[in-house]
Amino acid sequence: MVHGEAWTVKEFFTYPNEYIYWTIQIVMYPFMTGLVAGAFVLSSLYHVFNVKELKGIARFSLVFSFALLPVAMLPLMLHLQQPQRGIEVMMTPHFTSAIAAFGIVFSTYGMIVASELWFVYRKHFVEEALKFRAIEERSLGEHLAHLLFSALTLGAYDVSHEALEADERAVKKLAACGIPVACFLHGYAGFIFGSVKANALWMTPLMPVIFICSAVVSGIALCLLAYIVTMEIRKLLAARKKAQYPNLPSPEELKSAETHVVTMTSKYLLIFMVAAITLELLDLIFRGYTAMKSWDILRNVIYHRDFINIFVIQYGCGNVLPFIMFLVPGLTVRRAALGSALVLLGVFMMRWNVVIGGQAFSSSLSGFMHYVMPIWPDDMESYKEGLFGALTVGIVPFVLFYLINKVMPVFKDTH
Repeated sequence: MVHGEAWTVKEFFTYPNEYIYWTIQIVMYPFMTGLVAGAFVLSSLYHVFNVKELKGIARFSLVFSFALLPVAMLPLMLHLQQPQRGIEVMMTPHFTSAIAAFGIVFSTYGMIVASELWFVYRKHFVEEALKFRAIEERSLGEHLAHLLFSALTLGAYDVSHEALEADERAVKKLAACGIPVACFLHGYAGFIFGSVKANALWMTPLMPVIFICSAVVSGIALCLLAYIVTMEIRKLLAARKKAQYPNLPSPEELKSAETHVVTMTSKYLLIFMVAAITLELLDLIFRGYTAMKSWDILRNVIYHRDFINIFVIQYGCGNVLPFIMFLVPGLTVRRAALGSALVLLGVFMMRWNVVIGGQAFSSSLSGFMHYVMPIWPDDMESYKEGLFGALTVGIVPFVLFYLINKVMPVFKDTH
Protein backbone atom coordinates (compact mmCIF):
# COMPACT_ATOMS: atom_id res chain seq x y z
CA MET A 1 0.00 0.00 0.00
CA VAL A 2 1.27 3.48 -0.90
CA HIS A 3 2.07 5.77 2.02
CA GLY A 4 -1.01 7.92 2.59
CA GLU A 5 -3.47 5.70 0.76
CA ALA A 6 -4.95 4.29 3.99
CA TRP A 7 -6.17 7.66 5.30
CA THR A 8 -6.89 9.57 2.05
CA VAL A 9 -10.39 9.84 0.58
CA LYS A 10 -10.52 11.27 -2.97
CA GLU A 11 -13.30 13.20 -4.63
CA PHE A 12 -13.77 14.22 -8.30
CA PHE A 13 -10.66 14.28 -10.49
CA THR A 14 -7.30 13.72 -8.77
CA TYR A 15 -4.04 12.33 -10.05
CA PRO A 16 -3.29 8.66 -9.23
CA ASN A 17 -0.14 9.51 -7.22
CA GLU A 18 -1.82 12.20 -5.08
CA TYR A 19 -2.47 11.42 -1.42
CA ILE A 20 -2.40 13.20 1.93
CA TYR A 21 1.27 12.54 2.61
CA TRP A 22 1.73 15.10 5.40
CA THR A 23 -0.52 13.99 8.25
CA ILE A 24 -1.12 14.78 11.93
CA GLN A 25 2.60 14.55 12.78
CA ILE A 26 3.40 17.36 10.34
CA VAL A 27 0.63 19.34 12.04
CA MET A 28 2.23 18.64 15.43
CA TYR A 29 5.69 19.57 14.18
CA PRO A 30 5.13 23.34 13.66
CA PHE A 31 2.76 23.36 16.63
CA MET A 32 5.41 21.99 19.03
CA THR A 33 8.25 24.13 17.65
CA GLY A 34 5.97 27.14 18.04
CA LEU A 35 5.44 26.31 21.70
CA VAL A 36 9.22 26.14 22.18
CA ALA A 37 9.77 29.58 20.64
CA GLY A 38 6.79 31.18 22.37
CA ALA A 39 7.75 29.94 25.83
CA PHE A 40 11.28 31.27 25.41
CA VAL A 41 10.05 34.67 24.23
CA LEU A 42 7.84 34.90 27.32
CA SER A 43 10.80 34.27 29.62
CA SER A 44 12.90 36.77 27.67
CA LEU A 45 10.37 39.54 28.30
CA TYR A 46 11.60 39.50 31.91
CA HIS A 47 15.29 38.68 31.41
CA VAL A 48 15.92 41.06 28.48
CA PHE A 49 13.25 43.76 28.69
CA ASN A 50 13.07 43.72 32.50
CA VAL A 51 9.29 43.33 32.67
CA LYS A 52 9.27 42.74 36.42
CA GLU A 53 5.59 41.77 36.45
CA LEU A 54 6.51 38.55 34.62
CA LYS A 55 9.20 37.48 37.08
CA GLY A 56 6.90 34.84 38.60
CA ILE A 57 6.44 33.03 35.29
CA ALA A 58 9.77 33.78 33.56
CA ARG A 59 11.70 30.89 35.11
CA PHE A 60 8.67 28.62 34.70
CA SER A 61 8.45 29.35 30.96
CA LEU A 62 12.22 28.96 30.48
CA VAL A 63 12.21 25.47 32.01
CA PHE A 64 9.08 24.62 30.03
CA SER A 65 10.79 25.72 26.82
CA PHE A 66 13.71 23.43 27.64
CA ALA A 67 11.29 20.54 28.24
CA LEU A 68 9.57 21.20 24.91
CA LEU A 69 12.84 21.37 23.00
CA PRO A 70 13.54 17.61 22.58
CA VAL A 71 9.95 17.05 21.47
CA ALA A 72 10.34 19.46 18.54
CA MET A 73 12.05 16.69 16.56
CA LEU A 74 9.78 13.86 17.72
CA PRO A 75 6.96 14.40 15.17
CA LEU A 76 9.46 14.34 12.32
CA MET A 77 11.05 11.16 13.65
CA LEU A 78 7.65 9.48 13.90
CA HIS A 79 6.69 10.61 10.40
CA LEU A 80 9.88 9.44 8.68
CA GLN A 81 9.71 6.10 6.91
CA GLN A 82 13.41 5.65 7.77
CA PRO A 83 13.72 7.39 11.18
CA GLN A 84 17.30 6.20 11.63
CA ARG A 85 18.26 8.73 8.96
CA GLY A 86 16.92 11.62 11.06
CA ILE A 87 20.25 11.99 12.84
CA GLU A 88 21.77 13.10 9.53
CA VAL A 89 20.12 16.50 10.02
CA MET A 90 22.16 16.98 13.20
CA MET A 91 25.38 15.36 12.00
CA THR A 92 25.63 17.02 8.57
CA PRO A 93 23.98 20.44 8.85
CA HIS A 94 24.12 22.81 5.90
CA PHE A 95 22.12 25.68 4.39
CA THR A 96 21.25 24.15 1.02
CA SER A 97 17.70 23.40 2.24
CA ALA A 98 15.43 24.67 4.99
CA ILE A 99 15.16 21.27 6.69
CA ALA A 100 18.97 20.78 6.61
CA ALA A 101 19.46 24.19 8.24
CA PHE A 102 17.30 22.92 11.09
CA GLY A 103 20.32 21.07 12.48
CA ILE A 104 22.27 24.30 12.94
CA VAL A 105 19.35 26.31 14.31
CA PHE A 106 18.18 23.56 16.65
CA SER A 107 21.68 22.93 18.05
CA THR A 108 22.34 26.63 18.53
CA TYR A 109 19.03 27.21 20.27
CA GLY A 110 19.52 24.16 22.50
CA MET A 111 22.94 25.38 23.63
CA ILE A 112 21.57 28.86 24.37
CA VAL A 113 18.68 27.56 26.50
CA ALA A 114 20.88 25.05 28.33
CA SER A 115 23.49 27.72 29.07
CA GLU A 116 20.87 30.18 30.27
CA LEU A 117 19.36 27.57 32.58
CA TRP A 118 22.80 26.76 33.98
CA PHE A 119 23.43 30.40 34.91
CA VAL A 120 19.94 30.73 36.40
CA TYR A 121 20.26 27.60 38.54
CA ARG A 122 24.02 27.57 39.26
CA LYS A 123 23.50 28.77 42.83
CA HIS A 124 20.92 26.02 43.38
CA PHE A 125 23.31 23.39 42.01
CA VAL A 126 26.07 24.56 44.36
CA GLU A 127 23.75 24.59 47.40
CA GLU A 128 22.46 21.09 46.66
CA ALA A 129 25.95 19.71 46.00
CA LEU A 130 27.28 21.13 49.28
CA LYS A 131 24.22 19.90 51.18
CA PHE A 132 24.66 16.30 50.01
CA ARG A 133 28.45 16.52 50.49
CA ALA A 134 27.92 17.40 54.16
CA ILE A 135 26.07 14.11 54.73
CA GLU A 136 28.65 11.62 55.98
CA GLU A 137 26.72 8.40 55.49
CA ARG A 138 24.79 8.88 52.27
CA SER A 139 22.23 6.47 50.90
CA LEU A 140 22.36 5.37 47.27
CA GLY A 141 19.84 8.04 46.25
CA GLU A 142 21.72 10.76 48.14
CA HIS A 143 25.01 9.60 46.64
CA LEU A 144 23.57 9.77 43.10
CA ALA A 145 22.09 13.21 43.84
CA HIS A 146 25.49 14.40 45.09
CA LEU A 147 27.17 13.18 41.92
CA LEU A 148 24.49 14.78 39.74
CA PHE A 149 24.57 18.23 41.36
CA SER A 150 28.36 18.18 41.65
CA ALA A 151 28.58 17.51 37.92
CA LEU A 152 26.04 20.26 37.16
CA THR A 153 28.13 22.86 39.01
CA LEU A 154 30.92 22.31 36.44
CA GLY A 155 33.36 23.11 39.22
CA ALA A 156 32.06 26.68 39.71
CA TYR A 157 31.28 26.92 43.44
CA ASP A 158 31.58 30.70 43.81
CA VAL A 159 28.19 32.06 44.93
CA SER A 160 29.34 35.47 46.08
CA HIS A 161 27.32 38.57 45.26
CA GLU A 162 29.67 39.54 42.44
CA ALA A 163 29.50 36.04 40.93
CA LEU A 164 25.69 36.00 41.01
CA GLU A 165 25.58 39.43 39.37
CA ALA A 166 27.84 38.08 36.62
CA ASP A 167 25.39 35.18 36.22
CA GLU A 168 22.52 37.65 35.81
CA ARG A 169 24.41 39.55 33.10
CA ALA A 170 25.14 36.29 31.29
CA VAL A 171 21.46 35.33 31.47
CA LYS A 172 20.42 38.66 29.94
CA LYS A 173 22.94 38.34 27.09
CA LEU A 174 21.96 34.75 26.34
CA ALA A 175 18.24 35.62 26.40
CA ALA A 176 18.87 38.52 24.00
CA CYS A 177 20.71 36.20 21.61
CA GLY A 178 18.06 33.52 21.99
CA ILE A 179 15.11 35.65 20.86
CA PRO A 180 16.08 35.86 17.16
CA VAL A 181 17.25 32.24 17.18
CA ALA A 182 13.92 31.11 18.70
CA CYS A 183 12.00 33.12 16.10
CA PHE A 184 14.14 31.67 13.32
CA LEU A 185 13.63 28.16 14.74
CA HIS A 186 9.91 28.45 14.10
CA GLY A 187 10.01 30.95 11.25
CA TYR A 188 11.82 28.48 9.04
CA ALA A 189 8.91 26.05 9.52
CA GLY A 190 6.70 28.68 7.91
CA PHE A 191 9.43 29.23 5.32
CA ILE A 192 9.21 25.56 4.33
CA PHE A 193 5.51 25.91 3.54
CA GLY A 194 5.75 29.40 2.05
CA SER A 195 8.47 28.35 -0.40
CA VAL A 196 6.45 25.50 -1.94
CA LYS A 197 5.57 27.12 -5.26
CA ALA A 198 3.47 24.16 -6.41
CA ASN A 199 0.90 24.76 -3.66
CA ALA A 200 -1.31 27.83 -3.99
CA LEU A 201 -2.38 27.86 -0.33
CA TRP A 202 1.15 27.77 1.07
CA MET A 203 2.95 30.07 -1.37
CA THR A 204 2.96 33.43 0.40
CA PRO A 205 5.81 35.53 1.86
CA LEU A 206 3.68 36.18 4.95
CA MET A 207 3.75 32.53 5.99
CA PRO A 208 6.96 32.71 8.13
CA VAL A 209 5.78 35.88 9.89
CA ILE A 210 2.34 34.40 10.56
CA PHE A 211 3.95 31.28 12.00
CA ILE A 212 6.22 33.32 14.29
CA CYS A 213 3.40 35.47 15.70
CA SER A 214 1.11 32.50 16.27
CA ALA A 215 4.05 30.63 17.85
CA VAL A 216 4.51 33.35 20.47
CA VAL A 217 0.75 33.30 21.13
CA SER A 218 0.67 29.52 21.59
CA GLY A 219 3.80 29.47 23.79
CA ILE A 220 2.45 32.15 26.13
CA ALA A 221 -0.96 30.45 26.27
CA LEU A 222 0.55 27.06 27.11
CA CYS A 223 2.83 28.49 29.81
CA LEU A 224 -0.11 30.40 31.29
CA LEU A 225 -2.33 27.31 31.32
CA ALA A 226 0.42 25.06 32.74
CA TYR A 227 1.29 27.71 35.34
CA ILE A 228 -2.33 27.91 36.49
CA VAL A 229 -2.63 24.12 36.78
CA THR A 230 0.67 23.89 38.66
CA MET A 231 -0.27 26.66 41.07
CA GLU A 232 -3.64 25.04 41.75
CA ILE A 233 -1.83 21.82 42.64
CA ARG A 234 0.55 23.77 44.90
CA LYS A 235 -2.40 25.37 46.70
CA LEU A 236 -3.94 21.95 47.37
CA LEU A 237 -0.65 20.61 48.70
CA ALA A 238 -0.09 23.72 50.83
CA ALA A 239 -3.56 23.39 52.39
CA ARG A 240 -2.87 19.75 53.31
CA LYS A 241 0.71 20.13 54.58
CA LYS A 242 0.61 23.58 56.19
CA ALA A 243 0.38 22.13 59.68
CA GLN A 244 3.26 19.73 59.03
CA TYR A 245 5.49 22.31 57.31
CA PRO A 246 4.88 25.81 58.78
CA ASN A 247 7.39 27.41 56.39
CA LEU A 248 5.30 26.58 53.35
CA PRO A 249 3.44 29.53 51.78
CA SER A 250 -0.23 29.67 52.62
CA PRO A 251 -2.90 28.99 49.96
CA GLU A 252 -3.91 32.66 50.19
CA GLU A 253 -0.35 33.80 49.38
CA LEU A 254 -0.16 31.41 46.45
CA LYS A 255 -3.54 32.58 45.19
CA SER A 256 -2.47 36.23 45.33
CA ALA A 257 0.75 35.50 43.43
CA GLU A 258 -1.10 33.40 40.88
CA THR A 259 -3.71 36.09 40.20
CA HIS A 260 -1.04 38.77 39.73
CA VAL A 261 1.02 36.70 37.30
CA VAL A 262 -2.04 35.56 35.33
CA THR A 263 -3.30 39.13 34.94
CA MET A 264 0.02 40.49 33.69
CA THR A 265 0.73 37.55 31.36
CA SER A 266 -2.74 37.84 29.83
CA LYS A 267 -2.01 41.42 28.77
CA TYR A 268 1.02 40.36 26.74
CA LEU A 269 -0.93 37.43 25.33
CA LEU A 270 -3.54 39.88 24.03
CA ILE A 271 -0.87 42.01 22.34
CA PHE A 272 0.56 39.09 20.40
CA MET A 273 -2.94 37.79 19.60
CA VAL A 274 -3.76 41.10 17.89
CA ALA A 275 -0.62 40.82 15.75
CA ALA A 276 -1.29 37.17 14.82
CA ILE A 277 -4.97 37.71 13.95
CA THR A 278 -4.16 40.82 11.90
CA LEU A 279 -1.56 39.01 9.80
CA GLU A 280 -3.81 36.00 9.19
CA LEU A 281 -6.72 38.18 8.08
CA LEU A 282 -4.39 40.30 5.93
CA ASP A 283 -3.18 37.16 4.16
CA LEU A 284 -6.77 35.99 3.59
CA ILE A 285 -7.85 39.38 2.22
CA PHE A 286 -4.77 39.58 -0.02
CA ARG A 287 -5.55 36.20 -1.57
CA GLY A 288 -9.11 37.24 -2.33
CA TYR A 289 -8.02 40.57 -3.78
CA THR A 290 -5.34 39.18 -6.11
CA ALA A 291 -7.61 36.27 -7.17
CA MET A 292 -4.98 34.18 -8.93
CA LYS A 293 -6.00 31.38 -11.27
CA SER A 294 -6.06 28.92 -8.33
CA TRP A 295 -8.39 31.20 -6.33
CA ASP A 296 -11.55 29.41 -7.48
CA ILE A 297 -10.58 26.10 -5.89
CA LEU A 298 -8.99 27.86 -2.89
CA ARG A 299 -12.24 29.74 -2.31
CA ASN A 300 -14.12 26.44 -2.44
CA VAL A 301 -11.78 24.97 0.20
CA ILE A 302 -11.68 28.03 2.48
CA TYR A 303 -15.29 29.20 2.36
CA HIS A 304 -17.11 25.89 1.87
CA ARG A 305 -15.31 22.64 2.64
CA ASP A 306 -13.17 23.94 5.53
CA PHE A 307 -15.56 26.69 6.66
CA ILE A 308 -16.17 25.03 10.06
CA ASN A 309 -12.47 24.41 10.69
CA ILE A 310 -11.35 27.90 9.66
CA PHE A 311 -14.08 30.37 10.59
CA VAL A 312 -15.90 28.57 13.39
CA ILE A 313 -13.16 26.68 15.27
CA GLN A 314 -9.97 28.60 14.38
CA TYR A 315 -11.23 32.19 14.23
CA GLY A 316 -14.40 31.90 16.29
CA CYS A 317 -13.51 29.56 19.16
CA GLY A 318 -9.74 30.01 18.98
CA ASN A 319 -9.44 33.77 18.45
CA VAL A 320 -12.59 35.86 18.89
CA LEU A 321 -14.01 34.07 21.94
CA PRO A 322 -10.77 34.03 24.04
CA PHE A 323 -10.03 37.60 22.93
CA ILE A 324 -13.35 38.71 24.40
CA MET A 325 -12.79 36.60 27.53
CA PHE A 326 -9.45 38.30 28.21
CA LEU A 327 -10.80 41.78 27.45
CA VAL A 328 -13.77 41.60 29.81
CA PRO A 329 -12.83 43.34 33.12
CA GLY A 330 -12.34 41.29 36.26
CA LEU A 331 -10.30 38.49 34.74
CA THR A 332 -10.39 35.37 36.92
CA VAL A 333 -7.94 32.48 36.99
CA ARG A 334 -10.54 30.03 35.69
CA ARG A 335 -11.50 32.30 32.82
CA ALA A 336 -7.82 32.78 31.96
CA ALA A 337 -7.30 29.00 31.96
CA LEU A 338 -10.27 28.45 29.65
CA GLY A 339 -9.18 31.31 27.38
CA SER A 340 -5.64 29.91 27.16
CA ALA A 341 -6.98 26.47 26.24
CA LEU A 342 -9.11 28.01 23.49
CA VAL A 343 -6.11 29.97 22.18
CA LEU A 344 -4.13 26.72 21.94
CA LEU A 345 -7.05 25.17 20.07
CA GLY A 346 -7.07 28.08 17.64
CA VAL A 347 -3.33 27.87 16.96
CA PHE A 348 -3.52 24.09 16.52
CA MET A 349 -6.39 24.49 14.04
CA MET A 350 -4.37 27.12 12.18
CA ARG A 351 -1.58 24.54 11.77
CA TRP A 352 -4.16 21.90 10.79
CA ASN A 353 -5.79 24.13 8.18
CA VAL A 354 -2.41 25.05 6.68
CA VAL A 355 -0.97 21.52 6.53
CA ILE A 356 -4.08 19.43 5.84
CA GLY A 357 -6.02 22.17 4.02
CA GLY A 358 -3.05 22.79 1.75
CA GLN A 359 -3.28 19.19 0.58
CA ALA A 360 -7.08 19.15 0.33
CA PHE A 361 -7.21 20.11 -3.33
CA SER A 362 -5.63 18.29 -6.23
CA SER A 363 -2.90 19.75 -8.43
CA SER A 364 -5.38 19.34 -11.26
CA LEU A 365 -7.49 22.07 -9.56
CA SER A 366 -10.51 19.85 -10.26
CA GLY A 367 -10.56 17.41 -7.34
CA PHE A 368 -10.36 17.20 -3.58
CA MET A 369 -8.83 14.90 -0.95
CA HIS A 370 -9.88 14.36 2.65
CA TYR A 371 -7.70 13.19 5.53
CA VAL A 372 -9.30 10.55 7.76
CA MET A 373 -7.03 10.37 10.82
CA PRO A 374 -6.57 6.83 12.21
CA ILE A 375 -8.07 6.68 15.70
CA TRP A 376 -7.26 3.19 16.92
CA PRO A 377 -3.82 1.93 15.84
CA ASP A 378 -3.90 -1.35 13.92
CA ASP A 379 -0.18 -1.27 13.20
CA MET A 380 2.84 0.92 13.81
CA GLU A 381 2.08 3.08 10.77
CA SER A 382 -1.46 3.92 11.93
CA TYR A 383 -0.09 4.56 15.44
CA LYS A 384 2.51 7.05 14.25
CA GLU A 385 0.22 8.84 11.81
CA GLY A 386 -2.90 8.74 13.99
CA LEU A 387 -4.42 10.03 17.20
CA PHE A 388 -2.22 8.03 19.57
CA GLY A 389 0.95 9.27 17.89
CA ALA A 390 -0.21 12.88 18.32
CA LEU A 391 -1.11 12.24 21.98
CA THR A 392 2.35 10.77 22.56
CA VAL A 393 3.95 13.94 21.21
CA GLY A 394 1.67 16.08 23.38
CA ILE A 395 2.27 14.17 26.62
CA VAL A 396 6.07 13.79 26.48
CA PRO A 397 6.84 17.50 27.24
CA PHE A 398 4.87 17.40 30.48
CA VAL A 399 6.72 14.24 31.59
CA LEU A 400 10.04 15.91 30.79
CA PHE A 401 8.97 19.08 32.60
CA TYR A 402 8.12 17.04 35.72
CA LEU A 403 11.54 15.35 35.66
CA ILE A 404 13.47 18.56 34.97
CA ASN A 405 11.60 20.31 37.79
CA LYS A 406 13.12 17.77 40.19
CA VAL A 407 16.56 19.13 39.30
CA MET A 408 15.65 22.73 38.46
CA PRO A 409 12.73 23.73 40.72
CA VAL A 410 10.78 26.43 38.92
CA PHE A 411 9.36 28.04 42.08
CA LYS A 412 12.61 28.26 44.08
CA ASP A 413 14.20 31.71 44.31
CA THR A 414 17.64 30.99 42.89
CA HIS A 415 19.03 34.54 43.06
